[in-house]
Amino acid sequence: MATVAETLPATGPMTPRPFRVVKRRHDTADTWTLELEPVNGPPLDFVPGQFTMLYAFGIGEVPISICGEPGGERLVHTVRAVGAVTEAICASKPGSVLGVRGPFGRGWPVEEATGLDVVIVAGGIGLPPLRPALYECLRRRSEFGDLVLLYGARTPADLVYPREVERWRGRFDLEVDVIVDRGEGDWLGNVGVVPKLIASARFDPDAAIAMICGPEIMMRFAAEALLQRGMPAERIWVSMERNMKCGLGYCGHCQLGSTLICRDGPVYRWDEIAPLMAVREL
Repeated sequence: MATVAETLPATGPMTPRPFRVVKRRHDTADTWTLELEPVNGPPLDFVPGQFTMLYAFGIGEVPISICGEPGGERLVHTVRAVGAVTEAICASKPGSVLGVRGPFGRGWPVEEATGLDVVIVAGGIGLPPLRPALYECLRRRSEFGDLVLLYGARTPADLVYPREVERWRGRFDLEVDVIVDRGEGDWLGNVGVVPKLIASARFDPDAAIAMICGPEIMMRFAAEALLQRGMPAERIWVSMERNMKCGLGYCGHCQLGSTLICRDGPVYRWDEIAPLMAVREL
């Protein structure tokens, strides 16, 4: 017999659509990746950079960026367990059902990047929201110039998708550089912060576009490093995710100055969002 969650009718953007967990992988100490399939209806269509509101029935919902391949049969989310809702989502085993609303928001400027070098800068759990953009650039590799991934985390154990990152590093058409704040264990790679990698990365700042996601302080320093390399502010893009509740711009929880992040973002040009990020406690 189908559960109530499985038979939930899709009556509008505020009603979650049931998706069944088909695969669950433990990525780091507090992070899991879930692969979902719709209980009924077609797969979810999205563009890189969009997010969904992911609902644990009886507990609540949270905004989570989509991190799978655009056009795929499964909806993929990488979730960090930091509260009651995300803990319940991360604990969802194959066969269980979650609710999904969306997709919502403005995505990464993949089309605008055509013909340019593409620099992807990720910090910690900021790699999952950028992953679909990287997948799309690799799928259409001939349409772009140099493709660069700069990725950092606090420790080697905090790096998500380590096996996939190693596969990316083996490609001849993608430059990958990884760095950690603290080089624990047998780590022999770079030690420091992600913006440190920008100065030596292979791209032409006059013909490049950047996509950045991570903690706000990391995004500010990364954007500054890109500006110092000569990249114009209008070709630097960042993803902002702040306390989104409805996903449609109704509730105002994600308001930042005059913008509503769920509606106008979460991806913004640096010249659009930098003045708001500079205001204390906004």
